[in-house]
Amino acid sequence: MRERVRDLLGREPRGLEEVAVVSESGNPMVIRVASLVEDTPFPTLFWLVDPQLSLRIDAAEARGVIKQLQERVDGDEGLQHTMRLDHMAHIALREHYMSSEMKARIHALGYTGVFRERGIGGIADFSRVRCLHTWYASHLVVPNTIGELLEQWWQNGDQFYDKEPNAVGNGGP
Repeated sequence: MRERVRDLLGREPRGLEEVAVVSESGNPMVIRVASLVEDTPFPTLFWLVDPQLSLRIDAAEARGVIKQLQERVDGDEGLQHTMRLDHMAHIALREHYMSSEMKARIHALGYTGVFRERGIGGIADFSRVRCLHTWYASHLVVPNTIGELLEQWWQNGDQFYDKEPNAVGNGGP
């Protein structure tokens, strides 16, 4: 499986701990990465390696979906709250995967705060939408708010709908 991940990345994978999600055909989609790679923090726990899905997300980002999602989140305290919960759950899951040796090394290197304060994709501001690839990779392992909203966007023909079922929104409600 490591060879297949290497082929998908076009290079030797650094910090690869496991293939976290595989497609129905058995191809790697998401890998789990070590928290420290060559003694450097790698707060992105899950990394998307599926090329078709990566291209689909690239296209969404090019169409401005991050800005649309951010506008939607900025106007909805409920989404802000669930995103914060997503980040906190991600931090707990990342810590769960760390061995006691890894935790000790992180502490010795002075990076404990990095891993306690950074959530999905290494994001420090839990109300910001950044890098849909990391959000969606995490979503495929443990569903999250931004992953669900991205799926809605795809299901609605690459657009968001207002709260009214038949009204097309310009960047969300």
